[in-house]
Amino acid sequence: MVPAPRRGEIVRQVGEALRAKLTPLGSLLSLEVGKILPEGKGEVQEHIDICDYALGLSRSLPGHVFPSERPGHALLEQWNPLGVVGVITAFNFPMAVYGWNQALSLVCGNTIVWKGAPSTPLSVVAITKICADVLEANGLPGAICSLAQGGADIGRAMAIDKRIDLLSFTGSCKTGHEVGVAVQNRFGRHILELGGNNALIAMDDADISLLVPAALFNAVGTAGQRCTTLRRLILHEKIHDEVVGKLKQAYSQVRVGDPLEDGTLLGPLHNKQAVENYMQAIEDAKREGGQVVTGGKPIDRPGHFVEPTIITGLEHNTPIVMRETFAPILYILKCSSFEQAVGWNNEVDQGLTSSLFTQDLGRIFHWVGPQGSDCGVVNVNIPTSGAEIGGAFGGEKHTGGGRESGSDAWRQYMRRSTITINYSKSLPLAQGIKFE
Repeated sequence: MVPAPRRGEIVRQVGEALRAKLTPLGSLLSLEVGKILPEGKGEVQEHIDICDYALGLSRSLPGHVFPSERPGHALLEQWNPLGVVGVITAFNFPMAVYGWNQALSLVCGNTIVWKGAPSTPLSVVAITKICADVLEANGLPGAICSLAQGGADIGRAMAIDKRIDLLSFTGSCKTGHEVGVAVQNRFGRHILELGGNNALIAMDDADISLLVPAALFNAVGTAGQRCTTLRRLILHEKIHDEVVGKLKQAYSQVRVGDPLEDGTLLGPLHNKQAVENYMQAIEDAKREGGQVVTGGKPIDRPGHFVEPTIITGLEHNTPIVMRETFAPILYILKCSSFEQAVGWNNEVDQGLTSSLFTQDLGRIFHWVGPQGSDCGVVNVNIPTSGAEIGGAFGGEKHTGGGRESGSDAWRQYMRRSTITINYSKSLPLAQGIKFE
């Protein structure tokens, strides 16, 4: 078995190899996914950052020694590798999400089988080749990080294969439910990173100079195709009209175009189906009483381009608001109190990310406490997207409950052994039991 610090050194080399190719890899992501170049490069940087994090982890993976109630006994806890980790990524963040899983899996001593989205094959192959080169340069098989590219049939095979000890799946709630059931049926482990119908609450004391650019990036970035994209902006009635006006003006300045060109803020949607979903959502919103403040139409040019859209006038619990649509559509809701807004935040099926804009410390501590947001990521005065790798990433309820990246997410990639060693010449039983 390769020692953990040596595994960390190999992961460090993976990060360096990615750093050397950051710009071409970022361009490749922009080409395949449609995200703008700064976001493409940022995604590669996220893979690099988790390699740095994993390097430190490789020299600090913990174990424990507990006091034993029995004389001459030692009670220990040790973490050992799981074996094979399967990773299924979605189209929108193939490199970052694979990086979260790969770096931790390798440091924890596992091998990896990766299935990327069928629509991002070049990015997936490029990363796999870079990692294989690093492994082979260290005298190890490149197949430690294997690739099994294909469609849903490959994913189903991975879900039911008992040789895959842990399966990490990123995708829709519907497919994630199917994957979770299939893995559970064989008593396997899974990490589910599924949808997010994310809300940002802005109270009447919110700093509007921070709120407007935060909401703009949050709703428009990656063409609304992040699981952390802002879908619902809940504004206190005292600032509602002012913020809507400022956002409308900000949206009018968003440059839509080639994601590889400097100055572009909004690239295309990923495919034709995404455009159709965008159009259907807008029609449904209008039917349910929504008013389009800005946007609302596809753009007549080659590619899957649409206008970033703001819709107001909807009730908080209308079907379209309760439904996640992977597109740059922002529903703005008007609330009258903090308590009402928190209830609206929590009423959707998903529980991924959330944010509160306020200067009130009482509200902030309520928000992050047991009666506040029920999401896995709970922010204050920042957007719902843009999580750092140092914290665990994931969500509650229909988002799946999985955690990846930082904090103690590494535990999911290892098995825990509780060990009792008798180094005495007697055999006392626990709890003082006598069996004579």
